[in-house]
Amino acid sequence: MSAAPRDAPPRRWWRWWLIATAWWTLEGLTDAMSYDRMLRAAGESMPWELVLRGNMGSAWLWIPPTILALWVADRWPLERDGWPRRLGVYAAASVAVCVFRAVAVVLFNRWMAWYAELPGFGEILVTSFINNLLLFWMLLGVGHALVYARRYRERDEQLARAELNALRMQLHPHFLFNALNTVNAYVRTDPDTAERMIARLGQLLRHALAGGGGHEVPLEEELQVARAYLEIEQARFEDRLSVRWDVDPSTHAARVPSLILQPLVENAVRHGIAPRAAPGTIEIRAERRNGTLHLSVRDDGVGIAGGAPREGVGLGNTRARLRQLYGARQSLELAGEPGAGVCVRVTLPFRVEPT
Repeated sequence: MSAAPRDAPPRRWWRWWLIATAWWTLEGLTDAMSYDRMLRAAGESMPWELVLRGNMGSAWLWIPPTILALWVADRWPLERDGWPRRLGVYAAASVAVCVFRAVAVVLFNRWMAWYAELPGFGEILVTSFINNLLLFWMLLGVGHALVYARRYRERDEQLARAELNALRMQLHPHFLFNALNTVNAYVRTDPDTAERMIARLGQLLRHALAGGGGHEVPLEEELQVARAYLEIEQARFEDRLSVRWDVDPSTHAARVPSLILQPLVENAVRHGIAPRAAPGTIEIRAERRNGTLHLSVRDDGVGIAGGAPREGVGLGNTRARLRQLYGARQSLELAGEPGAGVCVRVTLPFRVEPT
């Protein structure tokens, strides 16, 4: 659950009212049952209706102060600048809550029976400060925890969005030049191939430059982008590049990070197939295992010099995005041997868009 932002619409705050009501209702019921057991253990008795009424009334009176604590923490979170003023706001809110609780005791005691004989207001007020001040500050702490958690999540989302935008602009100029040169070569000799390459290039650029696709897309969309890229490269390399697809149809709807496959297949072409003269093959696999999605891109190209994996900007960017989006629920593994190609494996939680 996230803290309601400062400019939250009313329905967001209604959600917090419902949460607070449910929480304090449960608290009141628990306290009533505990108090009833305590009375029975001491050999005393009190009508259950009276026990329930008193405890539920006391619990429900905490609903408005809870919303106040969340709102104050959201509106004036404790920060380095201006903290004396903010502490003043917290103190004023604390006094208001303690006075509110004391006045409520005076007004509702005849129905709730908190006191057999109502003492003076001064004594009630002192008791209210003793009983309620610390709890209200604890609620302020909860509100701050929600605010800071929201800020942390928003910061991660901003970082992930910035890296995604950088990745969208990372279509290497040399790839574009090579693709256009290949199109130019086919325009007269094979117009159909040239036309097909132009269509694939347009598809790839539209997807890469689209800004509204969000962080995640269906795997089928990523596969289409990878196919468009590989068809362009196959036309450029002719018989030197073969592609093998092994994709479980049940994975097509799985949610994956946008542009997760294209950098992997591009690395396989550039660093695996392109440096050697002999034909090569790239294999793309996708399968579901026990609630996780497994993606892999394998090439049988030149491999990794010395057998020691070296992670470039593209893979480093992909690894960072995976970590920001999925935390510990993801993995990216890179393995390869000289002359035996490279395999990149990505593991993600298997999720589909709710229908």
